[in-house]
Amino acid sequence: MAVILSNRSTASLPRGLAAGVRDVARKALAAEGMPSWAEVSVTFVDDSAIRELNRDYRGKDAATDVLSFPLWEPDDIRLIREDPRRFPERPLPLGDVVISLETAARQAEEYGHSLGREVAFLCVHGVLHLLGYDHEDDAGRHLMRAREESILSAAGWPREGQDSCSESPDAGG
Repeated sequence: MAVILSNRSTASLPRGLAAGVRDVARKALAAEGMPSWAEVSVTFVDDSAIRELNRDYRGKDAATDVLSFPLWEPDDIRLIREDPRRFPERPLPLGDVVISLETAARQAEEYGHSLGREVAFLCVHGVLHLLGYDHEDDAGRHLMRAREESILSAAGWPREGQDSCSESPDAGG
């Protein structure tokens, strides 16, 4: 599985963060039954850039932690899971995840865990949105949180403290 990383923030990525993000994104895709030729893009930005995206695409003029831009409808994702050979495009792009490093750093400090854990969480959260998960109601929120924690634990990022964004009423999407 391909994970295309881009750092468009003014901050340098801490050592090992890029490899960790690629690893956790691949594990999330594999855990969700995506084919080996699936591809996602993860871009790191500053608060100003994510605020602009949030305003333009969600109508919310505020910075957020993560945004997802899926290329497929949930029914298509279900078909990809059921029979990936129907989708021969190689690589098979699934969408884009955008993470604010500034917000991630603040949240890591606030929730008492490392920046790596926070970014891993936001990456998995964003990838799950690409695959049709949502947290608009209690059932969806509980299902998504359970999948996030399962994937993060399996990827070596168990919960260190309070989970970011799980209590946030306006988490990015």
